[in-house]
Amino acid sequence: MSPPSPILDVAQSSKKGIHYMDRIMGGLLSEFSSEFGCSEMAEDKRFEQFAAYLVTRRHYSESAFDPSDLVTGGGHDTGIDAIAIVVNNNLVTDVDEIDELLEANKYLEVTFVFVQAERTEGFSAAKIGTFGYAVKDFFGQGKLKRNESIDNSAEIMTKIFNLSGKFARGNPSCYMYYVTTGKWQAEHDLVARYTTEVDELLSTNNFSIVDFIPVGADLIQKLYNQTKNKISREFIFAQRTVIPDIANVSEAHLGFLSATEFLKLVCDDNNEIIKSLFYENVRDWQGYNNINTEIRETLSAEGRDRFVLMNNGVTIIAGSLHTTGHRFTMGNFQIVNGCQTSHVLYDNRQLLTEAVRIPLRIICTQDEAVIESVITATNRQTEVKQDQFFALREFAKKLESYFKTFDGGHQLYYERRTHQYDGQPFEKTRIITHPNLVRSVGAMFLAEPHRTTRTYRLLSAKVGKDIFADGDRLEPYYVSAFALYKLEYLFRNGTIPVQFKPARYHLLLLARLIMDAGRLPKMNAHEMGRRCDAMIEILWDKPDGTFVEATEVLKEIVSGNLARDHVRREPVTDAILARYGHGKGGTA
Repeated sequence: MSPPSPILDVAQSSKKGIHYMDRIMGGLLSEFSSEFGCSEMAEDKRFEQFAAYLVTRRHYSESAFDPSDLVTGGGHDTGIDAIAIVVNNNLVTDVDEIDELLEANKYLEVTFVFVQAERTEGFSAAKIGTFGYAVKDFFGQGKLKRNESIDNSAEIMTKIFNLSGKFARGNPSCYMYYVTTGKWQAEHDLVARYTTEVDELLSTNNFSIVDFIPVGADLIQKLYNQTKNKISREFIFAQRTVIPDIANVSEAHLGFLSATEFLKLVCDDNNEIIKSLFYENVRDWQGYNNINTEIRETLSAEGRDRFVLMNNGVTIIAGSLHTTGHRFTMGNFQIVNGCQTSHVLYDNRQLLTEAVRIPLRIICTQDEAVIESVITATNRQTEVKQDQFFALREFAKKLESYFKTFDGGHQLYYERRTHQYDGQPFEKTRIITHPNLVRSVGAMFLAEPHRTTRTYRLLSAKVGKDIFADGDRLEPYYVSAFALYKLEYLFRNGTIPVQFKPARYHLLLLARLIMDAGRLPKMNAHEMGRRCDAMIEILWDKPDGTFVEATEVLKEIVSGNLARDHVRREPVTDAILARYGHGKGGTA
């Protein structure tokens, strides 16, 4: 039997070439489209989102993000189909987020990712040139006519470079991905063309790294599989002792591992650190503060062999562990303590020798109680904000379980711990992250939509107090999550114009007031549960009308000015509240 023939879309032929997608690629795109709720979109638009998601995941450790926020394709896209800007491991789509990240971290670590996506059999030197020129124009004088998406990304870029004094770990990185459904064969002319583009960007001295990555069908399939598979590593762990039996722990080991061997655990095939390994480490990478500077100085000194005596070491929790002599195969693992040590070792890997060893503790368990007790205990050694431990609290677990009680199209998944739903066979758009739930609850039930970006820290400080407190009714949290889910869906399908996106949280407040304009009882009151049940019914039955009405009201309040700096101000919140008979200061 002859192999299945490729699926060719020859309905249109243009300068991009004949559209080409074989059955395997078509299957991957179909699966992705189902997971991200974009199956009804045109194939070229879905492929742009697909490409943007796959390559962004190489630089951004979170899995629950909407790739439609990254796509720039359309009129006046300058030749760029998607842009991702990652700052301090946060995917930034709004310029206001930069100030918030700088306030929280005191430094900026920046990666720019550009995507050109084509459903073609091969790669084009002309297309590489167009793509490269567009990226140079993005960072340069901006002579090309830009659409709103490109303008928004350029505004973020300008803000970042205006704060270049905060580039604590070097200048930004720049990656250009040219993605096609064909096969990359590294033809001389193509390599020479993209090398020229890379060299010209490097010559500006604005970047620490500039790389051009051609992505063909084989690499697309590999990248897609990586988004589905848990990380597994094989390494030699000779200097260790087995910890005696512990209830609900399959096995545990304590010992010393060479730093060079340890880096094999935390680096990917491109020799870049895998940030997603540290999602349970609530402190995250802090840059070169006093402690991390001391660790670096220890590695630079002649006594680097004493590193093992001076470092607290690393704790790893593994979902699976197989040992054969000194050879370990570890799967589905996370570094729950040792994020700072790992990053300093990675940054200074040129200084490492076999004499540099680290204390290492490996715990193999799938018991949630054990995992959470280890995370809490190992992260109490330095100051950690209480909101960062929220995922371990009973209220967070109740929310997670409550969201799952709803069936079919009404079910959502509260992601109290990052990556906990990786590889699960459901729409990724139904995953509600903790920060987004904080924002939506703050907007709808605290009437503070103006605090969801630039001053988000003031809103998150209320977690465990005014919101997400033990004893709160669970219904307001589901209302907020489902309202956000439906609003984002209406943005994706075009029912609500994307121009309203900067005001998405003001729209949530308006939607709540349209559904129930009365003053709200306390979050733990039975009356709150009853009134939220009524809102849930409205959101299930006729969310479109509610949100369309909200956009009309908002447009009237702001006199048609939907510019981010105008619509996100507190006076707009006050005007919304006043329209429904509430004075300044909230609705509770």
